[in-house]
Amino acid sequence: MRRTAVVERGTESWWKEAVVYQIYPRSFDDADGDGIGDLRGIERRADYLDDLGVDAVWLCPVYESPQADNGYDISDYRSIHDAYGDMDDWRRLLAELHDRDIRLIMDLVVNHTSDEHEWFERSRRREGDYEDYYYWRDGRPAADADYDTADGPTDEVAPNNWESAFGGPAWTYDDERKQWYLHLFDEKQPDLNWRNPDVRESVYEMMNWWLDQGIDGFRMDVINLISKREGLPDGDEDSEQTGAEHFFNGPSVHDYLREMRDEVLTDESLLTVGETPGVGVADAREYVGDDGDGLSMVFQFEHVTFDHDGDKWDAGDWSLVDFKAVLSKWQNGLAEAGWNSLYLNNHDQPRMVSRFGDDEAWREASAKLLGTLTHTLQGTPFIYQGEELGMTNASFASTDELRDIEALNFVAEALEEGTAESYEDLRDAIEYVSRDNARTPMQWSSEEHAGFTDGEPWIACNANYETVNVEHARANEGSVWHYYRDLIELRHERDVLVYGSFDLLLPNDPSLFVYTRTLGDERGLIVLNVGADPVEFTVPDGVALDGLELAIANTDVPTAPQQTFELGPYEARVYLTP
Repeated sequence: MRRTAVVERGTESWWKEAVVYQIYPRSFDDADGDGIGDLRGIERRADYLDDLGVDAVWLCPVYESPQADNGYDISDYRSIHDAYGDMDDWRRLLAELHDRDIRLIMDLVVNHTSDEHEWFERSRRREGDYEDYYYWRDGRPAADADYDTADGPTDEVAPNNWESAFGGPAWTYDDERKQWYLHLFDEKQPDLNWRNPDVRESVYEMMNWWLDQGIDGFRMDVINLISKREGLPDGDEDSEQTGAEHFFNGPSVHDYLREMRDEVLTDESLLTVGETPGVGVADAREYVGDDGDGLSMVFQFEHVTFDHDGDKWDAGDWSLVDFKAVLSKWQNGLAEAGWNSLYLNNHDQPRMVSRFGDDEAWREASAKLLGTLTHTLQGTPFIYQGEELGMTNASFASTDELRDIEALNFVAEALEEGTAESYEDLRDAIEYVSRDNARTPMQWSSEEHAGFTDGEPWIACNANYETVNVEHARANEGSVWHYYRDLIELRHERDVLVYGSFDLLLPNDPSLFVYTRTLGDERGLIVLNVGADPVEFTVPDGVALDGLELAIANTDVPTAPQQTFELGPYEARVYLTP
């Protein structure tokens, strides 16, 4: 049963008390049998979301798009891509969710558009006010440049050496306009020129249009990249990502977001979460809260990139001590000056049970443990579709099975540059961190194609769908799904898990993640054994056990804590005062 503050529309703090469910529509449920998930598929799963107990849905882009980056390349912000349905389908979905007191958060992608957006087509033709809607620059004489970038005229190269996050140069030459345009991501995703007030006005107008449709907030894609430094100077050739220092948290980003708050986000009950790669705690404080730009929270990446050695494809072994240090830094850093988002996977990250747990021998136990972590820290938990089942990373035998443009570019560049001789040399990296791991279809049943579609799915289902699926999980009271429902209910019932202070215990223990939550007289002790080996835990001096009772655990344990007890593999316990 959700607490009243969560379901009461217009309550300013509802998003602090809520649990948000992220839907990647292309992979969630296909109602028309074309192999691509759609809005009617989500609509017919509204009861599923309600039964799980979530309070809001973050819907990844469903706008009109040529799908170069699965919808993050938008060609029309006010219409729905045909494969997903139409605006009537969207309005029915909104109504079904609101009838169940579930809010709808739309994805806002305004760092860039598609190169097929009307704005870009008019800009490349230099039509009136649209001429400077994007970053257009002349190239540099090839003889004067000490770098080699994308193909253009034979006598010039790109304006500078900036690199795209998807690999390769961040500039593409346009034959029609006879200039280069900037794209921090794929070449079909040109960056909007936020210095132009007409661009900002167009974006704000579009945002207000969606708010008028009745949505409850925005997730803002790479929002801290919208400001580029004046003059678009040369990148630093020694930096790990050339050019990043010139557009991460750029000089005017806070001016733009505060203007957005004044022009659009005046209703403080809206949930606004900014995706902000590269931010630290101090940066985040400038984006959130009344003393910052007014965002509800940000998605930071430090806890999912701390094991990257230079770039994501070099991710490897990680230390629980380091993991605890990162999460604790954010818990303490935003405790009084903001609010945390809590997530371990999403559409851009591999499955958390494969990354931070054990997706084989201890799949269910470690999935429950990781869910316990995200639902008992201070902040708003975000569940990525399938996480509640313990869905795992997939296997990709060849590039023919990949769909992610970032992964395909990585493979192509590695083979071209000679850093790999074949796909097999790269397969471990792909299967560990590729975004396709998160994008395999939602596993609804053991039927063909996991019950996702009657057709041929756009990307193959994970081979384990016959045993890891909704139908099986809901029939099994001990499943990850039922445990998640209990976690959500517990968080709705206990304010200490929402608003309580956080204190880390045993920071240097290599196996145990232990912390307390405190809110007035309410206390909580959370004990997690993050590993496959049993470990003995002794409650540290100064932590009172009197009055604590077991609230939830992923195995059968005594109802009251002892001063010393043993935890089994991936065992999680949450003790609370009544």
